[in-house]
Amino acid sequence: MADLLHKPLLDIEEQLHTSKKPPRAASLDVFRGLCVFLMMLVDYGGAIIPIIAHSPWNGLHLADSVMPFFLFIAGVSLALVYKKVPNRIEATWKAVLKAIKLFLLGVVIQGGYFHGINSLTYGVDMKRIRWLGILQKISVGYIVAALCEIWLSCRTRRGVSFLKSYYWHWCVAFSLSAIYLGLLYGLYVPDWQFEMSNATSSVFPTNHSYVYMVKCSLRGDLGPACNSAGMIDRYILGIDHLYKKPVYRNLKECNMSTDGQVPDNSASWCHAPFDPEGVLSSLTAAVTCIIGLQYGHLLAHLQDHKGRMENWTLFSFSLLVVGLLLVVIGDPVNKSLYTFSYMLITSASAGITYSALYLLVDVYDYRCLTFVLEWMGKHSLSIFVLVSSNLAVITIQGFCWAAPENNMIHWIVSRFVRR
Repeated sequence: MADLLHKPLLDIEEQLHTSKKPPRAASLDVFRGLCVFLMMLVDYGGAIIPIIAHSPWNGLHLADSVMPFFLFIAGVSLALVYKKVPNRIEATWKAVLKAIKLFLLGVVIQGGYFHGINSLTYGVDMKRIRWLGILQKISVGYIVAALCEIWLSCRTRRGVSFLKSYYWHWCVAFSLSAIYLGLLYGLYVPDWQFEMSNATSSVFPTNHSYVYMVKCSLRGDLGPACNSAGMIDRYILGIDHLYKKPVYRNLKECNMSTDGQVPDNSASWCHAPFDPEGVLSSLTAAVTCIIGLQYGHLLAHLQDHKGRMENWTLFSFSLLVVGLLLVVIGDPVNKSLYTFSYMLITSASAGITYSALYLLVDVYDYRCLTFVLEWMGKHSLSIFVLVSSNLAVITIQGFCWAAPENNMIHWIVSRFVRR
């Protein structure tokens, strides 16, 4: 078994001479498929098993690792796609075009066009469309990492160390992190108000609205009411374009009922929209993609399994230790804000997970155990669209017995979700 770790994979450059299509690393597809599987598990199982659903605010649950895993694997893949860049201008246009497509697809999916399980309304109110979401954040991380790889990689000398070859990548990562930390902890957040319609309240009658005031007047707060990330989104995007059902409504201060209604006697900020995929958190999300890019460099340029595993393990545990130290000194693990400690810990978790899958699939060739995940990874975007747009649920919901209410989705929701 030790010999397997020293045995190199077939050189990618040699494969390019013998095949028109670039080679696929099986572990990449398996990891991507695992991300899709976890997304479906937490989306549909989170209501039944709350411990795997998103943490209401600070903390790390299984669902909170899905987004960083997607960003990480996007970065790894970019290192293979842009291993050689004959024409930087052409490569840049292709990367920008792909990022725009991902962004627009995300707007269509999560902007309100497709209905949910309990809503049969179609169409988008442009005054309230949600501009940001999962694919949008991935598109931002993708384009930042792609531009780093295309324009900021040292490709002149083959013997140059990895640290020197990708020196500018780390400069970009540190710059984005510094900007993020400066804005998160340095911006002053004044008192703010918002108008709430009856859509989020069980108290007011139809067509009634109420203006809520949130008292802040401070800086550096990381709570759900007065953080600078929410303030930036309200200024840039507008409060009507943010996510209408933030997960922090599951906090005890909000007293949210089982049907998703927030009582009027709850804290005022409980009624406010908040986007976990906001503008500020996109900065540290892009850093996650750049970290994945560095793992991809080792996959693309090192030819022995042992060297890759040693470097990935050292890198992963270094990130994990730094992330845990930040938690100890007061930087909370928070997915909604995509805090620095959260970024480091989830990136380390992604690196460890990918290393394990690489060892299982590419080193020991146990692909029979992961062939379903590999297939899901090869069709990850299509599956993501079907799940996120509720098309898969709508299709199943369309089959009933004698009456429209007698369908499988209604049966599952009534017996497991709304018990």
